[in-house]
Amino acid sequence: MLYRGRFAPSPTGPLHFGSLVAAVSSYLEARVHNGEWLVRIEDLDPPREVPGAAQGILRSLERFGFAWNDEVVCQSTRAEAYMEALAKLDGLNQTYPCACSRKEILAANGGRPGLPKIGPVYPGTCRNGLPPGRTGGATRVRVDDASIDFDDAVQGLYRQNLATEGGDFVVRRRDGLFAYQLAVVVDDAEQHITNIVRGCDLLVTTPRQVWLQRLLGLTTPLYMHVPVAVNADGEKLSKQTGATAVDDGDPPATLTRALEFLGQNPPVALARGSVADVWGWALDHWRAIYIPRRRQVRFDTV
Repeated sequence: MLYRGRFAPSPTGPLHFGSLVAAVSSYLEARVHNGEWLVRIEDLDPPREVPGAAQGILRSLERFGFAWNDEVVCQSTRAEAYMEALAKLDGLNQTYPCACSRKEILAANGGRPGLPKIGPVYPGTCRNGLPPGRTGGATRVRVDDASIDFDDAVQGLYRQNLATEGGDFVVRRRDGLFAYQLAVVVDDAEQHITNIVRGCDLLVTTPRQVWLQRLLGLTTPLYMHVPVAVNADGEKLSKQTGATAVDDGDPPATLTRALEFLGQNPPVALARGSVADVWGWALDHWRAIYIPRRRQVRFDTV
């Protein structure tokens, strides 16, 4: 089967170093396997988007010498496909309406926040019907009390019990927007993505995606979660933590730093070469086995 990878940034700000690391690793994995590399804009959440950010990200990728296959897909145009998947889940009796607020779910967990990107465990309040006097808002998908596990190409065996570590999860929000978990599964399947290389902050959400793939009868891709770039306080580089735009004024130097972050040990002189020089060296020397087997790596130049 032809290797097909992808890079899927959210347009919540300009491309930053952490996103560049994900782009570089996914791109090199695809190219050294003689595969294709796609770009998808995950613009599912309009309130969080920054005007012009999507175009800015694409321009930065071009300056860094990335070349993608096929047209760029924007999730904002994919509502019909997500609705079809939601209807299939509903037909399998795997979804139900939920009236619970985040505050209520947090309180039910004694204030414990739960896993990052997952949150407190949903207590199942609406699983067997809405409480009297409440109306449904979000749509949740049922999970079984069983572990989902998979072998990650960098992080190794990862296992999570969906019921005890997160519970039934949202696939459509109360504001009508589709949740990332559903959208990413549908899009990866439709684009025939075989290998997903992305930041390790998304590792904990992967079992939910595997669960949806199984329910929808879709193939599960192979996963590789690379270390997340964090600042001196251990916070992921992002708009929320004040990460500045990646320096695309000197692409060779910035790309070389990304390769260093990924454990590839590029020669110092490479930073003074051309973009073509950097990619030529990287394609000849890329070894995924050298990527640090860690979930995060500190990057001081924010």
